Amino acid sequence: MTKKTTLDLSWDEFDELRDPRPTRQQFDEVVDRAISRRGFLGVLAVGSGAAVFGSAMLGATSARAQAAAFKFEPVAAGTGFEIQVPKGYAWKPLVRWGDALVTEAKDSFSAETGVSLAMSDKVFGENTDGMELFEVDGKQVIAVNSEYVNPEINLPVEAEGTPRTAEEVQLLKNMQGVTVMEVADTGAGYGVVLDSPYNRRITNDTPMTLGGPVAGTDFVKTAADPDGRAVLGTLNNCGSGRTLWGTYLTCEENFNGYFGMTAEREQTPAEKRYGLKGESQYAYEKFDARFDLTTNPNEPSRFGWVVEINPADPKSTPVKHTALGRFKHENAEMVQAKDGRIVVYLGDDERGEFIYRYVSNGTWAEGQPTEGLLSDGTLYVARFNDDMSGEWLALTPETTGMTLPELLVYARLAGTKVGATTMDRPEWIAAHPAKCEAYCALTNNSKRGGEAMPTNAANPREANEFGQIVRWRPEGEDHGADKFAWDLYVMAGNPNVHKDAFAGSPNVNAGNMFNSPDGMAFDSEGMLWIQTDGEDSNEGNFAGMGNNQMLVGNPETGEIARFLTAPNGAEVTGLCWSADKKVAFVGIQHPGGSWPDGNGKPRSSVIAVWREDMATIG
Repeated sequence: MTKKTTLDLSWDEFDELRDPRPTRQQFDEVVDRAISRRGFLGVLAVGSGAAVFGSAMLGATSARAQAAAFKFEPVAAGTGFEIQVPKGYAWKPLVRWGDALVTEAKDSFSAETGVSLAMSDKVFGENTDGMELFEVDGKQVIAVNSEYVNPEINLPVEAEGTPRTAEEVQLLKNMQGVTVMEVADTGAGYGVVLDSPYNRRITNDTPMTLGGPVAGTDFVKTAADPDGRAVLGTLNNCGSGRTLWGTYLTCEENFNGYFGMTAEREQTPAEKRYGLKGESQYAYEKFDARFDLTTNPNEPSRFGWVVEINPADPKSTPVKHTALGRFKHENAEMVQAKDGRIVVYLGDDERGEFIYRYVSNGTWAEGQPTEGLLSDGTLYVARFNDDMSGEWLALTPETTGMTLPELLVYARLAGTKVGATTMDRPEWIAAHPAKCEAYCALTNNSKRGGEAMPTNAANPREANEFGQIVRWRPEGEDHGADKFAWDLYVMAGNPNVHKDAFAGSPNVNAGNMFNSPDGMAFDSEGMLWIQTDGEDSNEGNFAGMGNNQMLVGNPETGEIARFLTAPNGAEVTGLCWSADKKVAFVGIQHPGGSWPDGNGKPRSSVIAVWREDMATIG
């Protein structure tokens, strides 16, 4: 069926409509040249045991062949509308879109009509994504993103998926942002604590503060905010992170899709690079002039940031940290340099964009003040070399010829100026808890190939529909170092269909194959949990892969085993653990059918997963 409006487009399709990207990225070329030097196995997990499986592993038919190191029996690919977990494990919904946070909203969700405007900011939001659990005065508090909405599901039937009034736009606004909620095990499993003083919703309209070098500059001043320091709302909250001092980092990704033009005008080069043009995804601009690029061209510069939220203080005002750069943030992974400086790894989730690193000027230790740590520092961008070395390139006025506020607002343009390596959609970044190494999921790039977007060492395949995970190890085992060595932890693929590079790396077999790695997190034992957001047709190149899934990888051996499969139509995104590590909380976004209720509208949810013997799982 021909798509009729931008409301019908996925975010990737929307981006391609606004700013078509080359089919190959520089990282593909780097990987190609590295493979020509070292061979296929030479770029895979150098320095670990992952390559020892050899090419014979490509033909393995059982997931058990690579699951010896795991505490569970891997599950088979799933194709239905249910959750699969290993034998000896169980699951239940923790919270679903529309579930109440306060007593007033209890039982307000309707399977037929959804949520009313009056209750829409008093219930759990739509399309759950990144999340973190915090221990606050003996309580367990989860902060979780609601990335976007599905108007055809969330609006009244007669709206046919298109907002018709300011009230319907407000309804969509209220379902997005962040939910902060207390959870507890009441004896019958975990649930939300109604009316907890920690419970609150942060939406597209919640007042926030701009911090860092861009605050107060002409880039972010508007008629409604002539000082350029007060912003309403946070948009398209995708991945997440946590600070070392116990606050939540929510990341604004596809913010451009919320802005549109009510009158045509020429698109600036910066607007083109950031995908700002024409009609928005949700028609906000038709009912709220704040989102009209025609009259408020500076408003988009107030979005695309990392936002810090204090889950322990429900009266606190979220802060947008402009020193961390403006782009389509996937998540924010905070670690610490040897000298005590704060380091944050960041991915820009669009084809042909970059991986970034922020390094604070100040240092921090437990109990010390945190002021300035996320507002005074240097933003870097990554370059990957053919010889499997890499370097962080500083984005400064001297290296870019741009002022500091300008290079932060237009970090993508600054990255291009210094020669950063273009990548295949950098998604989540995860840092090993016990070793100085970091991993980034490069989810896919079906456009790669040809002269426009050649392959490279870290992005080695044309028409890359499967994705890969790149790993780097900082020089001197110091996240503050400017140089690193890199390899590929895994190249996803289908050994049932392909016998070449598209079969995947040797640690991929018929029993664990997947496509489009997206979310990632390390558990306390150093195992890498991998979540997917890809093709679940189970046909053609994806035959045998089934639905999206969550896998567990062993960084030492390269082994990977499938732990969970999602309902058809859903992606698996967002993961955190209870304080005692006995329960995993997992996000299930945009499920199909009538999951999880079995009737009425499908409901994005967070589920709780545990071992039936109540041993730890993370």
